[in-house]
Formats: sequence, C-alpha cells, structure tokens
Amino acid sequence: MGTVETAVDQSIEPVTQSLYKYVDVAGLRRILDGSIRFTQPSAFNDPFELLPEIVLSTKEQERPINVSFDILARRRCTPVGEIDHVPQGYCSSDATSRDVVRQLSALIGILSLSRTNQSLLMWSHYADQYTGAVIEFDGAHEFFVGQIDMEYRSIRPKTDLTDYLAGKPIPVSELCVKSDQAAYEQEVRVIRTLADCEKTDQYDRRGFQIYIRRMPVECIKAVFLGERTDVGLQREIYSRLKETNIGLFLTAVDGAGYAFRHERIKFNVPASRMGPMISPRTAHIFSDEQNVRAEFARWMIHNHPLSKAVNKPI
Repeated sequence: MGTVETAVDQSIEPVTQSLYKYVDVAGLRRILDGSIRFTQPSAFNDPFELLPEIVLSTKEQERPINVSFDILARRRCTPVGEIDHVPQGYCSSDATSRDVVRQLSALIGILSLSRTNQSLLMWSHYADQYTGAVIEFDGAHEFFVGQIDMEYRSIRPKTDLTDYLAGKPIPVSELCVKSDQAAYEQEVRVIRTLADCEKTDQYDRRGFQIYIRRMPVECIKAVFLGERTDVGLQREIYSRLKETNIGLFLTAVDGAGYAFRHERIKFNVPASRMGPMISPRTAHIFSDEQNVRAEFARWMIHNHPLSKAVNKPI
C-alpha cells in the first residue's frame, strides 16, 4: 500500500479568485447543509484520472510497486523521470499504471472545482442539464489550501518507472493531467487524505463509498440556479439563503449568442437588510407569499410584457 504526505509549500501565493462547483440538486443541498464530497480518483467518470503512463524496460518484470505521494507539493518544473517517447527496449506498463491509481484511490479524495461559471458543457454534464446550480466559493478561504490547476496536454505524459522506485514522494499535482479535449473545464483541484475526510454510509452508483468534509458556510459567496431549475427549488433555496450573506442568482439563456445572463435574486447580505430583486424571470419565487412584495410579483407575472417569453420552458 502506498503512503501519502501533506507538506505545505509556504511559498505559494494566496489565491483570491472565485472557484465554482457545478452540482445537481442533491449536491446543492449537501453543500448548503455544510458538507462536500471528496472523490476517490477511480470514482471519477474519466478512466484516465491520475493514470500515469509508466514506462519500463521490457526485461523488467511487471509487478505491484509501493509508492509514496505528496498531496500538497507543487509540480516540479520538469517532473523527474518524465520522457517524451518510449525508448527502444522499453514499453508502457498498463498494469503498473493501474496499480498506482488503485493505491491513490485508497488514500486520497479530490474536490474538483472550476475557474469559470460560464461553461455550457459543464452546466449540461454536472448541473443535471441546467436543472441544478453552480456554487461560487471564496478561493482565498483556508478550506481550499493547496489548490492544483489541472494541466491539459495533447499527448499523455510518460514517466520512467525508476522515478516511482526512487523512494521520494511523488507530487500528486504531477498526475493532475488531462487530455486537452477537457481544457474547457478550467479545473482546479483540492486534495485531502481520506483519513482527513468523514466516511459516510452512502455509496455512489458505481459502488464507491462517499467521503465528505465539513465546509464552513463562509466559504460560499453565491449560488447560481440553472435555466431549468424548478420553481419549487428556486423558492426553497431562496428561503434557505435569504437571511445569509450568500448571493443568489437565476441563470438564464441570453437573447443573443451562446451566453448567459445572471439575474440577481438577492444580494450577499440578509434580505431583511436589503430586499430581493424582482424581475419577470424571478417573480414566481415570491408570488406565493402574503405581502406587498408578493402582490407586485403577481402583478408582474400577469402584466409585464416579457413575463410569458422569459418563463417559457426551453
């Protein structure tokens, strides 16, 4: 079994940029309840996750290897052992590569985030076809220490087996490489040991046990509900957030181009201090209340010239 180290590089500059998580309804509720999943590498939907192409001599017998990892070390400028081609007399060892991922999956969990909330493909794939949400996080919060920007390459990196047998911990950041076909994700990763996560009694659809970490609510800056988010869920999320410092938006397909507009529902202050925003697109959230705001919302639904157009399902 491999081992893992968690040495922090104190020279890393503080990160201030927002980070985003595309989630379905269940994921949104879990995060607002104060926890977030850290996923084992083998549980991801991409079978190339953290799967190094390890090259060894054809004279060397393939065998399980014991590897140690460092989850917080930055990439080395030129990763030790990386080669640009398979030399004569060498071959790529699929068995050894799979063994490395197997060890990692028993040791670490990964939180996958993004630097963009504007990806049409991720809205479709990870936010349940626009019925879920995107959550904006404060990337400078200590919860996200040790961020790793995913590297995208057209050719899968190759590493000589001797680097894995040298006895020095392998930076997991050097394994965070994907095909350049996935570059649209602008992915950022936070990695923790499973020992530092909480094991639940739940399993995902592929049979992997779900591990979580408790997340402070101050990590969350805003929630962007999807174009197809059910009105009932819009009301539920507004009710949960209305007296918090978390902003709330309803994402809608813009009238021009392949773009979104983010219609604000509430500011990042409690609604009792600064009331919500009501537009033809957001009026349904407030129409079932019994107050002056609800009367205005109902009037807008029935009388505003854009009401039928912007609320027509697509």
